[in-house]
Amino acid sequence: MPADKTLTNLVRYNWLIDSPLESVVSSYIKALRGQRYADRTIRIYLGCLAHFGFWLKAEELELTHVDSSLIKRFLREHLPACTCPVPCYDSVGCSGAALRHLLKILMRSQPSPTMAKDPVTIELTRFAEYLTDTCGLSSATRDRRAQHVGAFLYDVGVTDTVSVLSLSATDIDAYFSTLASRLRPASLRIVCNSLRSYFRYRAVRGDETDGLAAALPRIADWRRATLPKVLSDAELTAFLDAFDRTDPVGLRDYAIARCLLDLGLRGHEVTYLTLESIDWRRAILTISGTKSKRIQQLPLPASTGEAVAQYLRQGRPQTTSRRLFVRHRAPLDTPLSVPAIRNSMNRAFVRCGLRDQFCNTHVLRRTMATQLQRAGVSVKEIADVLRHKSLDTAYSYARVDVEQLRAMALPWPGSPS
Repeated sequence: MPADKTLTNLVRYNWLIDSPLESVVSSYIKALRGQRYADRTIRIYLGCLAHFGFWLKAEELELTHVDSSLIKRFLREHLPACTCPVPCYDSVGCSGAALRHLLKILMRSQPSPTMAKDPVTIELTRFAEYLTDTCGLSSATRDRRAQHVGAFLYDVGVTDTVSVLSLSATDIDAYFSTLASRLRPASLRIVCNSLRSYFRYRAVRGDETDGLAAALPRIADWRRATLPKVLSDAELTAFLDAFDRTDPVGLRDYAIARCLLDLGLRGHEVTYLTLESIDWRRAILTISGTKSKRIQQLPLPASTGEAVAQYLRQGRPQTTSRRLFVRHRAPLDTPLSVPAIRNSMNRAFVRCGLRDQFCNTHVLRRTMATQLQRAGVSVKEIADVLRHKSLDTAYSYARVDVEQLRAMALPWPGSPS
């Protein structure tokens, strides 16, 4: 008889205890309960775990062999062609979710073995430290640049920092020729920026990299060839009406939409908002999770404050998290992630029939900038509100007021008006 009630009547309980996963079952259940998963969900995940354990034993694999690649092999190769005795859980979705939790537990409980790092890995670690400590870049930008540089170094066969200096313009041209067939110009430009940043880092270390930096291709910038997509007044009204404000999740998503639209916040800035971020008496919002890593303050519009206050009073669940916007489903006590915010806005676009035209949160930021421009606000002031260092960046959000251009346009020769 199992000691934990969750294991009672579990499908294939014997598979679970007679497998390499037996030692982590109690930790697994404790972790899920700590995130306030329902008992029914825990039992389903344990059933998926039992199936995975049965497969591990059949393949003569141990717990130490479990990693992300092995889990992908189980999900992609075994489950579609599974011939294990029934009943067993064979849902790819449920199994994937269950095994992601297992992987997290194993990563916490089993420290990575000390391995000798290759020179490129050491170089990338130092480069990442430079980007963080000297350049002050965010972790996302740092990781992306290190990834691009790593792919480049491995592709051209660099094995140490000395061989970087032996690179030529021909090597760089050949590398970008291969990338050009599978990346769009915008992505190629980002890779160029990453490599330019790396060559600048090597120059700081005393290497002569001016020739390599000059060899990087100049990617055509067509960002201003078309007008930016923004919501019209009618579309904006339909979008805001798409949130069910009688439902806790709808209240949360509506408050997020107001933060994105009224304040021009980025998705990750919304995730970093806490209960302490709002000074209700002074109507000021403090933003700490900015790209520049500087704490900034913005006036809190009445519409935004009312939406957030209604969510706090009627929608926000009881939680130990101090983040303003949290999950309403397990894992609870967890702040809302950027993908979750993006998905919530996309669902609203679907509900109001705009999914074919808009599919991200940045359109709300562009719409806010365009509305400011139409109201006669200068580009400098728009850049300040959007928290941009460069005026040129603000121009990409608020370039053209079509109505003002239409009013100034002269009649076409031969037209009646």
